[in-house]
Amino acid sequence: MGDNTNMPTPGNQNEELILKSITMKRTTVTLSTIAIALLTVTVISCKDGKKETNDKEGAHMEMGTEEGHHHESSAGEMDHGTMDHDMGSSDAQGTSVIDSYLQLKDALVADNKDEAAKSGQALASALGSFDISGYDEQQQKELSDIIEVAKEHGEHIAKSDIGHQREHFEGLGKDMVDFIAITGTSKTLYQQFCPMYNNNQGGTWLSASSEIQNPFFGSKMLTCGKVQKEIN
Repeated sequence: MGDNTNMPTPGNQNEELILKSITMKRTTVTLSTIAIALLTVTVISCKDGKKETNDKEGAHMEMGTEEGHHHESSAGEMDHGTMDHDMGSSDAQGTSVIDSYLQLKDALVADNKDEAAKSGQALASALGSFDISGYDEQQQKELSDIIEVAKEHGEHIAKSDIGHQREHFEGLGKDMVDFIAITGTSKTLYQQFCPMYNNNQGGTWLSASSEIQNPFFGSKMLTCGKVQKEIN
């Protein structure tokens, strides 16, 4: 157990500085994403409270309420149709991002540096073309920050050796969790964790299968890890 020769370790000084810089960005993004989640819960609770109040008042204004509901329903149907269109487009874009990420994961599982490089570039491209205009102002800010950081990881993966590819992939795991927390996904994904990666600091990744296939160690320790939770 004392021999860590097969353990991925940080690379040269320049790569360490790059990773530290990206990690600092990640801290800000993660805290902001948590704030969005709390705000969303508060807004939903307020809407539910308002609905109860309106239902009680409506008993005294039946005629006016019925007419008002008719207009509100018509407007609501139009808004819902627009939202379905926007979300359908976003889901297709999100699927492209997730698929590129999963292809990258599979390449690292197979110890295939060249395929990982191609997938890293494909991921960077998918992130670069992701349209955030359908989200609210705060979500746009968070997505912009997440995409910027994740795209950097993808670009470095495209031109690095497999050791550095895995270091950047570990950072991508956090990016993807935050990305999906905002965009959602129609896919069933599994958040998985290897406690031994990076000198026992651990690393997280996403998979389309509950079966553990470790992208941080590849063939050296293929089944090291556990499922932390199912997403969607």
